[in-house]
Amino acid sequence: MTERNWAGNYAYRAPIVQAGSIEDVQSLVRAGGRIRALGTRHSFNDLPDTDGTLVSVTGIDPGFVLDEEARTVEVGAGTRYGILARWLHERGWALHNLGSLPHISVGGATATGTHGSGDRNGVLTTAIRAIEYVDATGELVRVAIGESDFAGRAVGLGAYGIIVRLTLAVQPAYRVRQDVYTDLRWDAALEDLPAMTGAGYSVSLFTRWGGDGAGQLWVKTLLDRDDAPVVDDLLGARRMLTSANSIGDAIADNLTEQGGVPGPWLERLPHFRLDATPSNGDEIQSEYFVAPTDAADALRAVRTLADRIAPHLLVSELRTAAPDDLWLSGAYERGLFAIHFTWANEPEAVLGVLPEIESALSDFAVRPHWGKVHTLGREDLEPTVPRLADARALYERLDPEGVFTNAYLERVGVREAR
Repeated sequence: MTERNWAGNYAYRAPIVQAGSIEDVQSLVRAGGRIRALGTRHSFNDLPDTDGTLVSVTGIDPGFVLDEEARTVEVGAGTRYGILARWLHERGWALHNLGSLPHISVGGATATGTHGSGDRNGVLTTAIRAIEYVDATGELVRVAIGESDFAGRAVGLGAYGIIVRLTLAVQPAYRVRQDVYTDLRWDAALEDLPAMTGAGYSVSLFTRWGGDGAGQLWVKTLLDRDDAPVVDDLLGARRMLTSANSIGDAIADNLTEQGGVPGPWLERLPHFRLDATPSNGDEIQSEYFVAPTDAADALRAVRTLADRIAPHLLVSELRTAAPDDLWLSGAYERGLFAIHFTWANEPEAVLGVLPEIESALSDFAVRPHWGKVHTLGREDLEPTVPRLADARALYERLDPEGVFTNAYLERVGVREAR
């Protein structure tokens, strides 16, 4: 039976082997041939695939190790963020941020630069303090933050080894309130995007691009008391007092609590509950990153394509993340303004409109989310990903025989063509 990714839009070519331990991964690598890691299957393209073997690391025990003095936690790379978050919260600890879906694996999300939201929040990868991976010889290697080339390995796309364990920074558990504002107008949003994205600890605008109305604004506020101030009007948008569903055709019961009810971080920062179907469940996703300083002009450019986008779109989400020094991060040195598209599962139609969106964004040094559908190649990315050549050289040095390369990595210039 053909194995597919979570959304069902991609069928893996390679046979999938379930590893039960790190030793299993080492044995598979030592057996020879090309091999790639597979996590919770949330990539929407051929990034994880190979013409060799796929090894799933989700069956390896999480092996949680909390170091309260160092403020770190060690965890298996295949562990879902929601599972890690629950374990930490029960002990009074938290992560700095979470993505929209708590269902994604720690290893897969960090290796692709997945981000969450917040002007001052780094992408999820910025929490990494150490990486343990199986290299091309089958040896277990550990590299820690501050060591040579760590910034090149942190967002590594599986290009140099199979990541099996990660050490992440943690902080004391905290509370968050999630408020939804409706009827935000495009003119108000574009006039002062920093006021919009800086309105909370984590902010998302859900839009469908057309008309004068920009859509719904979700503001997640960090709390140190239940009666933290809340505004009923934000850039002309009105605060809703009850929960609302604005994510495509998603069922409202799948969403985390809105309506301004305070709650623990792990139940407010994601948009979806761990025990429910994430997002629409039958979709394609694309996402592009521009510098926050270019965001208003980039959004105006995309809006000119609203009529082309609308027939195939479920919803778009706009978010931000803080600058970092990770070579292949979308936020490298400039931060990011994320322009995300959740499409209907119509592959041909989506691939037809993506080049138009990419062309509209070409004046803004656009970078893609590596794990989502795009058509950008090495020639497009060399000018916009400043450390792409350095990352490629690093991975070629670490894996000279190309054990971990694949067609996708070669197409985008992360590995040399073979």
